[in-house]
Amino acid sequence: MKKTFLLGLALVVTSASAQSLTGAGASFPYPLYSKMFAEYKSDKGVSVNYQSVGSGSGQKQIIERTVDFAGSDNPMSDEQLKTAPAKLLHIPTAIGAVVPSYNLPGVTAPLKFTGQVLADIYLGKIKTWNDKAIAALNPGVTIPPLPITVARRSDGSGTTFVFSDYLSKVSSEWKTKVGTGNSLDWPTGTGAKGNDGVAGVVKSTPGALGYVELVYAKQNKLPYGSVQNRAGKYIMADNGPASKAAEGVVIPADTRVSITNSPNAEAYPIASFTYVIFYQDQKYGNRTEAQAQELKKLLSWMTTSGQAYNEPLDYAKLPTNAANKAKGIINSMTYGGKKL
Repeated sequence: MKKTFLLGLALVVTSASAQSLTGAGASFPYPLYSKMFAEYKSDKGVSVNYQSVGSGSGQKQIIERTVDFAGSDNPMSDEQLKTAPAKLLHIPTAIGAVVPSYNLPGVTAPLKFTGQVLADIYLGKIKTWNDKAIAALNPGVTIPPLPITVARRSDGSGTTFVFSDYLSKVSSEWKTKVGTGNSLDWPTGTGAKGNDGVAGVVKSTPGALGYVELVYAKQNKLPYGSVQNRAGKYIMADNGPASKAAEGVVIPADTRVSITNSPNAEAYPIASFTYVIFYQDQKYGNRTEAQAQELKKLLSWMTTSGQAYNEPLDYAKLPTNAANKAKGIINSMTYGGKKL
């Protein structure tokens, strides 16, 4: 009788553990993931607890194996992957756009920016809104002579990586002096945590400029500007222009690729895939095969049925080539060397 009770208890514990998953990382896709995971729980009965703590923290936590998966707007480098105790995999889940959002009382028309002007603002070379470089891009627009309060991320951020990756491609001075990364040695600016933190600085500070994921600008009712792409066109961020950034891009087998500063004439230039990162072999620590199966099911759903939630929340869906690569990667997951 006692053995039967213990066996039953073990089954209950295993079943319960498989009904929840944990993730942490990028704030860039947090609005999308919040919706996805709420719908997934309603449909599948599995809770997914995702903490929006920044891509850098998410990468750290997956290396330390304290979460089932990490969210990151930038893929981990070869050097970072070598620090993990086993093989990590990446799959893209959406394409998002990073926009220059600002607070300029009295300015109603969307401002135009070039990559060079954005780089010079974040280098501290352009200090006021009525600078001739900004005025030349926006003839006929009366811009107040406010000082520019530069808002940036203070945490390890994939949004920072995407923005700095773009600036490094359009400004040799930025590339040399600052470069690309989740965390930077910033020449200027006020730091804030998360996309929501930067949006908060912009919203509360007349004269502020910050880079945020599109949905955060929209949710906070913040104006944001168009950005000149490689073809010379000024493009406003939206699902279509963000999606165009990935058109014609060869997706590598591991899906780690940059799509900023796309050559596509209709593309928005500061766009990026956002990724989920997880271990190929799921047998580690006290993980059960049931947990591994639930993670595989979740990832499969996010890259198929879950894509229905991308566009309503201002993210672009995965292009077919990226979705197909993601499917193959998910299907390579194992548990103790055995295919899941």
